[in-house]
Amino acid sequence: MLLKIKCSLQRRVHLAQGLWLLSWMAVIWGGVIFCLGVYLKTELLRRAEVMDNTQIHVVPDILMLVGLASIGTNWLASRACQDSLDPSRFPRWRVPLLVWFSVAAVLCCLLVAVFVLSYALQGSLEESLKVGLRNGIRFYKDTDVPGRCFQKETIDRLQMEFRCCGNNNFKDWFEVQWVSNRYLDFTSKDVKDRIRSNVDGRYLLDGVPFSCCNPTSPRPCMRYHLTDNTAHFNYDYQSEELNLYGRGCRQALTDYYMELMNSTGPAVLSVILVQMSVLVSLRYLQTAVDTAAALEDPAGDSDGYLLEKSVRETMEDLKAKALTVLRFGQVDPSDAEGSPEDADAEKDAKDAAPTPGS
Repeated sequence: MLLKIKCSLQRRVHLAQGLWLLSWMAVIWGGVIFCLGVYLKTELLRRAEVMDNTQIHVVPDILMLVGLASIGTNWLASRACQDSLDPSRFPRWRVPLLVWFSVAAVLCCLLVAVFVLSYALQGSLEESLKVGLRNGIRFYKDTDVPGRCFQKETIDRLQMEFRCCGNNNFKDWFEVQWVSNRYLDFTSKDVKDRIRSNVDGRYLLDGVPFSCCNPTSPRPCMRYHLTDNTAHFNYDYQSEELNLYGRGCRQALTDYYMELMNSTGPAVLSVILVQMSVLVSLRYLQTAVDTAAALEDPAGDSDGYLLEKSVRETMEDLKAKALTVLRFGQVDPSDAEGSPEDADAEKDAKDAAPTPGS
């Protein structure tokens, strides 16, 4: 037996009582994990328009799934703890507890996966934001195009809320036409010159939208002719500290979401520890009660253990059982087709049978 301990009746009672409290603690933590998943999912959906893919959504999805499953499994564990004090009621939990142990082990593995993914998906998140923000800036002017009507509002609110400008920085706005043709005076010489000077026929500006302006700057916001030192008094584009947000929105959003996901790390680790404690404690309680029942002395001492055999022997047994289950129901082709000897005997029997005319 692996990690065997001696359990008296009093120790089994104390173990059941402590495990009951621990199970309800795990239920509460499961609710916390579910709420964290819902909040993270909501925040990701709010910025879905500036994300190119939804790979990062796997983190809140697993959190919500594990949270709900943790609530259910640990509630069942609390019921099993109550019935463990009654020798006549606990035997009915023998089969359900086998399923419970499997589900609890899977939950712990999923929690570890969430903890790892919350850090491993940072590169995917940055790439998704990079492409999504680039498309959002490119479609900023399409306020009259179905499906992109709210792109301008989304980008403006994003830049003001996160105090950022552009994808990498404010210069990203210099590379796209962010003013719709509906608001351009094509009879103006300046408009014509800018369009003709561009190979793609776009109206490019060395300017940014109003949402890039930093309200904490003492100087009034300068949004146009940012690279022209003569367009503004006492101004130097190379050395002047512009009154625009200097940080790009990709970095701002990446920092925000990584902070959210990293904040779930301590909560996930806490749930893993609590869930493992419930798993181990319930296993000890189950084996101690079953051993006492096998000795036909419910009030006497009994042995509690984690595994009846060693880890290696247990894995070999599980492998053998799995292979048996896989072979169950399969039909042997030789049995289905029949052996050649059986076919010859059947043929001889037919030849020896008398015909109706004989």
